[in-house]
Amino acid sequence: MDGKAPVADHRKPLVTILGASGFIGSAVMSILAERPIRLRAVARGEVRAPAGARAEVEPVQVDITDPAQLAAAVAGSDAVLHLVAYIAGDGAWRAGEGTDARSRTNVGSVHALIDALADDGGRPTVVFAGSTSQVGLSDRVRIDGTEPDDPRTEYDRQKLEGENALKDATARGVLRGITLRLATVYGIGPDPGALGRGIVLAMARRALAGEPLTMWHDGSVERDLVHVTDVARAFVAALDNADALAGGHWLIGGGESRPLKDIFGVIAQAVSAETGQPPVPVLSVPAPDYANATDFHGVDVDASAFRAATGWSPRVSLEDGLRGAVAAVAGRRESGRREPGPLESGRRE
Repeated sequence: MDGKAPVADHRKPLVTILGASGFIGSAVMSILAERPIRLRAVARGEVRAPAGARAEVEPVQVDITDPAQLAAAVAGSDAVLHLVAYIAGDGAWRAGEGTDARSRTNVGSVHALIDALADDGGRPTVVFAGSTSQVGLSDRVRIDGTEPDDPRTEYDRQKLEGENALKDATARGVLRGITLRLATVYGIGPDPGALGRGIVLAMARRALAGEPLTMWHDGSVERDLVHVTDVARAFVAALDNADALAGGHWLIGGGESRPLKDIFGVIAQAVSAETGQPPVPVLSVPAPDYANATDFHGVDVDASAFRAATGWSPRVSLEDGLRGAVAAVAGRRESGRREPGPLESGRRE
């Protein structure tokens, strides 16, 4: 070795991940790193290339809310995965409302990305992380993506604005935009330092502390949970089937919805198996001030359109995924490692 940095092979496609150090981003990167491509891993903080990566991994640290830095980070990309969301605020797992930083991250970065790619002139593929909750309070529990959108939170309004901006840019020929509207994402990714946040991990930590698991209703409200590794596979499938998906939004779910009381019951049982203690109780409690109407509205995601277009389907069962998440949190506690704080990149659970 002469000490010089390796020269990138520009004949290989360049895929850029915005939010590569986050919960979903690190899971996507672990898959794409196995391919013979150039992989630009963009995040605000340090990004580590997966061990044994076949791809040429280029870690880049930038502030994506700065349009100039963002433009430099995506220059020359054949595809961009926008996996960044502002995660902070009230509650253990949700984004709060109405801050400028949130708007710059969730919406401003999408508009800046479109401008940068328009100047670049390459018409790349852009895959954007949206949310099934953008539909709002649908009159159907089972949703398939054909429902009219009526977002009820600032986060969902921002996600819908970003999605619509990409659809418009696709119609103008600037890029090929694809939005994956994700159900509740949970689990553990390939990076043990990126356990993520969310209702599942919050309840696992509570049960491990011997505290009851609390619901803001009687537990009959259904939720569709999809494991982070299945979500990562969905983003890769979107890249591989861009021609069929461009210009649309596509729902991604775990394949089944379950009453929240049942989901919490599985978590309580999994923690009991880890600790040898009786399962903690699952209780109904008054809703906090930051609860909103979508918290009391059931969701069952029909991902058949995406499955038909790409061949993707979820592989991780809910029971296996929940038990794995509990085991990961228990292992973190036993080892004395610090639990992760609020993430500024990646997708909320």
